[in-house]
Amino acid sequence: MEIGARLKEAREAKNLSLESLQETTKIQKRYLLAIEEGNLHILPGKFYARAFIKEYANAVGLDPDELMEEFKEEVPKTEEPDGEQLSRIQRTRKETNAEKTPSSFSIFPTIIVVLLIIGIIVVALIFINQNMSGNANNEEVKEDDSVVINDDKRSKQPAEEDTKSDEENKTDESDEAQNDKNDEPEAAFSVIEKGEGSTPESIVAFNYSGEEVEATLEAEGDTWLGVKSEDGETFFEEAMFNEEKSPLELKLTGKDRVFFKIGNASVLTITINGVEMEYPVDPQTVRQNIWIELNQEAE
Repeated sequence: MEIGARLKEAREAKNLSLESLQETTKIQKRYLLAIEEGNLHILPGKFYARAFIKEYANAVGLDPDELMEEFKEEVPKTEEPDGEQLSRIQRTRKETNAEKTPSSFSIFPTIIVVLLIIGIIVVALIFINQNMSGNANNEEVKEDDSVVINDDKRSKQPAEEDTKSDEENKTDESDEAQNDKNDEPEAAFSVIEKGEGSTPESIVAFNYSGEEVEATLEAEGDTWLGVKSEDGETFFEEAMFNEEKSPLELKLTGKDRVFFKIGNASVLTITINGVEMEYPVDPQTVRQNIWIELNQEAE
């Protein structure tokens, strides 16, 4: 029995149609049909042929690793996308980024400049009117009684001192808050060990303060992905990950080390507590395994 026939038999045993399988795996129906008929050359590339077969196997309840081993002579050997696939992924990424930028944003700078000019004019007019009113009041007081002018000065002096004191207190409080903020350690990544080879395995440290640790994963194309902690907890079972499944938020609080198995690093962004990780190896090396050590610092 060929691998496509084996997968089709498992699908029919679960009473699944190609349409429902397409919805579950996010793989186009024509690719699913090509796998069942053994026409693997129709698929986008050897890397995606293996990935789609594994995704199909998971969806119909078969062990993908055992299936790939059983039909290893039939399945394409390499898991890496060729140059044409990489170019298509990069081109799609650029087009997606261009679509995400609305044209209406281009008028924002003009609106901001106009609002600033209007604000400056309004403040200047208010300041001029206040000065003119103050000068007129002083002239009237001088004509009526010079003694009253002296009384006004004495009565205004404590109020001015109180105002000055309040402003100084606010400045001191602001400085203290800023100093406290500066004392807090900033979250950051650092490379401990840079992997080598076609599938490098690297170690990266993430230093942070506070209690919560949350990772956000976003893909701008298709990539194979698996995420698990050192103690064996699985956060994302190995499967195809793409834009439709993004963003993926993972709670990593309380974990010391987390392992990321990545099939296409060029389309995957990893952010922890708002800080984006820079890949230790150029993401053009698409297959990468990364251990992230989570180090909590004292506040």
